Amino acid sequence: MGTLWRLLIDSVPAEGAWNMAVDRAIQVAREDGAAPPTLRLYEWARPTVTLGRFQDAGSVDTDYCSANGIDLLRRETGGRGVLHDDEVTYSVIAGLADGVPRGTSASYRMLCGGLAAAYGLLGVDAALTSRPRGSHDSAACYLHATQADLSLGVRKLSGSAQVWLGSTVLQHGSFTISRDIVREASVFRLAAEQRERLFRDTITLDAALGIAPTRACICEAIAGGFSQNLGLDLVAGELSQVEIEIAARLHSELLERAARVGEVPGSR
Repeated sequence: MGTLWRLLIDSVPAEGAWNMAVDRAIQVAREDGAAPPTLRLYEWARPTVTLGRFQDAGSVDTDYCSANGIDLLRRETGGRGVLHDDEVTYSVIAGLADGVPRGTSASYRMLCGGLAAAYGLLGVDAALTSRPRGSHDSAACYLHATQADLSLGVRKLSGSAQVWLGSTVLQHGSFTISRDIVREASVFRLAAEQRERLFRDTITLDAALGIAPTRACICEAIAGGFSQNLGLDLVAGELSQVEIEIAARLHSELLERAARVGEVPGSR
């Protein structure tokens, strides 16, 4: 029998601010001993840009986002900007007591093993990026690959971001089904050459497989990959009342902070 973790699969796409608040609320509750280690899978109600914790909001074309119904908010994790659209997003919230090694590099290696296994179940031979590559002059996450990212050959499949709270880590990232290159280039003000690199140096699930997998298939593969690779027994569950209350508070704080820095917040 493996280690018991909770599996949360959101049944309805949610606004970006709520998605980020829930991820952080689970982490707060896990650190306080009020929640189990959790794998959460979710979607977005509309296209949303999340900025890294310390990223300059000026790196995004906010006028374009506003005119095209794209939300813009800041997440707790680091890294660069991500346009969430046609994807399934995962988050892992677990701690040292759950077998996650301390430190960013070691924990990335462990958790990304589950991600690689998930891609394998979908029929994609993904592997951790062997060495950093790509652009350092762009706000777009997918123009830069690190050793915490997964690639198919030399093309980036997905990136992940982390934040630690005491002894508990939150790691989340995207299983991108398809990508609107024009929209993403416009959001991040990419020059023509950068737009070409975004097309050339990244790959999505539909391109890798020749057909877009269903969201249900992706969720099944993610759960199976983590279960097999990390030796987990995943048990379907729900958010507790404690987590919902924490998420509601964090959601309000996120919207207030977003308004102060000129970001375009989503709402629940």
